[in-house]
Amino acid sequence: MSTTFPESFVWGASTAAHQIEGNNVNSDWWAREVAPGSPLAEPSGDAADSYHRYAEDIRLLAEAGLTSYRFSLEWARIEPAEGRFSRAELDHYRRVVEACLEHGVTPLVTLHHFTNPRWFTEDGGWTDPRSVERFARYVEQVLPLLGDASHVFTINEPNILAMMVTAEKGTEQLQAGSMHAPDPVATEHLVAAHRRAVELVRTVGVPVGWPVAPQQFFADPGAEEVLREYAYPRETVFLEAARGDDFVAVQAYTRTRITVDGPLPAPEDSEKTLTGWEYYPPAIAEAARLGHEITGLPVLVSENGIATADDARRIDYTRDALRALHAEMEAGLPLLGYLHWSLLDNYEWGSFAPTFGLVAWDPQTFERTPKPSLGWLGGVARGTVSLDD
Repeated sequence: MSTTFPESFVWGASTAAHQIEGNNVNSDWWAREVAPGSPLAEPSGDAADSYHRYAEDIRLLAEAGLTSYRFSLEWARIEPAEGRFSRAELDHYRRVVEACLEHGVTPLVTLHHFTNPRWFTEDGGWTDPRSVERFARYVEQVLPLLGDASHVFTINEPNILAMMVTAEKGTEQLQAGSMHAPDPVATEHLVAAHRRAVELVRTVGVPVGWPVAPQQFFADPGAEEVLREYAYPRETVFLEAARGDDFVAVQAYTRTRITVDGPLPAPEDSEKTLTGWEYYPPAIAEAARLGHEITGLPVLVSENGIATADDARRIDYTRDALRALHAEMEAGLPLLGYLHWSLLDNYEWGSFAPTFGLVAWDPQTFERTPKPSLGWLGGVARGTVSLDD
């Protein structure tokens, strides 16, 4: 049986504003990057200058054969001071939507992708009860931008975002291979903010959900209960919160072994990516199955990819990930589409070294150079490249 996907299948690539736009100076991440003694390897700076070059980026995606582009709106640009909304920035993102439509690309819009306005974080952030209504007020402002989107994502990887809150507070020591437990107050507020955003986006008539990042925990014999307890605050509660949405999105890159003593890092003898993660292409298919089992919803892969300097290995990883997803579809999984992470090499939250992109760029001139993987994935989307080869 050939590995083919339905005509309605969504094919595209994803980005996040802070990671590619550059000079997001009113965000909490920018403040962290430029602070004296910052532990981060380097600041985002101009990033890929996609704030000015978004039309070229969308054109490259379209010319390759991909038909959907997931990008995020930057809250810190749109509301740089509390209650002060920038009409110019709202118009900027309207032009991004228009550029998609001009190139025959369907926009998929993320309302929040990790970064917050600096004023928001300094005034309590996601641990403050006011965070829910503050986020809802922002969502109300951007509703006019969403009508042409095929899907809207409320808050990207809320499980990881809640872990970031714990990390920033410095309240928990980590063992090798483990992940911070998400801050429980932030978790409560993120779930409430998501539900408010879903209500608001539905007034526009666009399908809405949120992208959770399962870590593909797998248990040693006898460690099943340890896995359940470890996974519940780190991913399960966020997937449960998606019940009642229009779809659930998943993002996965690797897997994590759980022993009776807790999680372990990637095996020393395993192939690893530039992020230090185990090379494990089936992760995304397992995440998609998990998302559907918990929510009962159709699944959209909103991110999947590999940090590597070897683009042939990127193609290998993506081919095997898509084969695993197709097998799940054959077994009955309602899968809506696949968005690759990332369209561009980008700022990976402290460093430009982990290259996930289908397109490279020169840090001096910002000249774009599509990698073979972009044409390959576009060929898969067009049906001119077979996954069976």
